[in-house]
Amino acid sequence: MVDPLTIGDEDRRSLARWAGDCAERVLPLFEAAVADDARPREAIEGVRDFVRDGKRTARLRSLAWAALAAAREAGDPAATAAARAAGYAAAVPYLHPLVTPHQSRHVLAPAVYGARAREIAVGTGTGPGDEEIRWASGHVPPEVRALVRQLPARSPGRSRLDALYHALDAALRDS
Repeated sequence: MVDPLTIGDEDRRSLARWAGDCAERVLPLFEAAVADDARPREAIEGVRDFVRDGKRTARLRSLAWAALAAAREAGDPAATAAARAAGYAAAVPYLHPLVTPHQSRHVLAPAVYGARAREIAVGTGTGPGDEEIRWASGHVPPEVRALVRQLPARSPGRSRLDALYHALDAALRDS
């Protein structure tokens, strides 16, 4: 049997704060493409509420699902990735205490989709995404590093998204 992930209330709030910061950095990419859709912004605001009060509510879960729906409907790849970052940020308070690669995806997704959004928007190769990964790893709280270290390491995979997950995971394990 695998030991459960050690995650407390303060850890969840630290993770949510960082996830919200990562998603908020690319929110303008969504809003520029889909100006009349507030769902990703509302998801980030929901994360900020969670950070303040520490309550995982049905409303927060709904905000996460709504931002992910906005991603499906965006019609612009950078906006889609930015909305996913917001949706996954609103979902991080629901991280399960399971030591699985799937859970590491939940922890890393807001920063990874933010990096992918920036990469797509700039359209000059992998540099902008790598810069977002550096920003995310440079601004991560120690509690999030500790969570990542409890989870299985990410492999490089085959896709660019896999490579971003791997790069962030490796950066958070270093130090």
